[in-house]
Amino acid sequence: MGNEPHLLQRISKAFYFQLQSSHIFQFFFFVIGLTFGFVACLYLKSFLVSLQAPTYSTLPPISSTVTQASHTPPPPPLELLLSSFVESADGTSNYARVSLKKQEFLTHNMSDQELFQNASMVSQTELPGWQVPKVAFMFMTKGPLPFSLLWEKFFKGHEGLYSIYVHAHPSFNDSEPEDSIFYGRRIPSQPVYWGTSSMIDAERRLLANALLDISNQRFVLLSDSCIPLFNFKIVYNYLMDSNLSFLGSFDDPRKAGRGRYSPQMWPIINITDWRKGSQWFEVHRDLAMHIVSDTKYYPIFQKHCLMPCYMDEHYIPTLANMLYSEFNSNRSITWVDWSRGGPHPAKFGWGEITDEFLNQIRFGSTCPYNENTTSICFLFARKFLPSTLEPLLRVAPLLLGLEP
Repeated sequence: MGNEPHLLQRISKAFYFQLQSSHIFQFFFFVIGLTFGFVACLYLKSFLVSLQAPTYSTLPPISSTVTQASHTPPPPPLELLLSSFVESADGTSNYARVSLKKQEFLTHNMSDQELFQNASMVSQTELPGWQVPKVAFMFMTKGPLPFSLLWEKFFKGHEGLYSIYVHAHPSFNDSEPEDSIFYGRRIPSQPVYWGTSSMIDAERRLLANALLDISNQRFVLLSDSCIPLFNFKIVYNYLMDSNLSFLGSFDDPRKAGRGRYSPQMWPIINITDWRKGSQWFEVHRDLAMHIVSDTKYYPIFQKHCLMPCYMDEHYIPTLANMLYSEFNSNRSITWVDWSRGGPHPAKFGWGEITDEFLNQIRFGSTCPYNENTTSICFLFARKFLPSTLEPLLRVAPLLLGLEP
């Protein structure tokens, strides 16, 4: 009987030890479960991101038939950018891009010099895997865009694969309807006068605004009289699957070419560097960055390329020849008719819009593309009068593969 208290004490200690051990094991398994859950969440998140990341394939050489250009562009990002700011040299955020639903509004209070400087500082590194490359469509116009309805059909269903920038005369106060893709897409502008450096200023202004968005990788300059010749998918693939810019740049020995060169440009610019080309270009991001950041050649052109020397026909073609010739196709993808002579190309009206006429532009020539030959040499065409909108909308569903 005297041993009973000792026995009870030993039993109590054993029970207490077992209870402590049970708590330790529970805590141990809790930690293991928590760790496993955390690792599983990270793995699942990584897996979902990899599913969302777009993959790309190479477009086969474009042939003479539209149906062969069937490469599908990568899907747009799942979330729209809500806001982003680009800081100027003094650290103030003076550019804002705010996206609400599908509309994006551009505003900034930068001078051209500040704008070009900020655009030149934007990273040129490759896009992250989750970010989709876009084509920047830059429209230069005096007022309204007469073919906005046609362009609406062209862009429809491809949100996230393009950006739009419009440089209109600053006195133009009309605005597009709120449901239009052009609504809120005007950039701060300055007056543009034909044959002067103000045209190049407008082009650089458009490029600089577009360069602030790193997802813009290709840049197309269009006028208010331009129309698309193919649907968006073909245009997007044609540009994205090429490493070259599409910029006319050739040596013209005539008076209208080398005859415009000023010996005062030497030795910075030699007559052997001098080139001529169409104002309406398509360039890769690297060349766009060179055009915007140039402070060496632009002042020389501005001082010595005066009428009858036209900067819009010589500055960018010469710059591309001097700095980027190996990455330029030396041809424009915007069709225009100079066969009638004179200082301006031919204009086309309502009665000239036929299937035969447009197909002749679309497939009537051959040109090199990705080390092959294609009959698709032009993606856009000008100069079309506003009266052609109705017949163009009528033939667009069948001819361009656009929705009616």
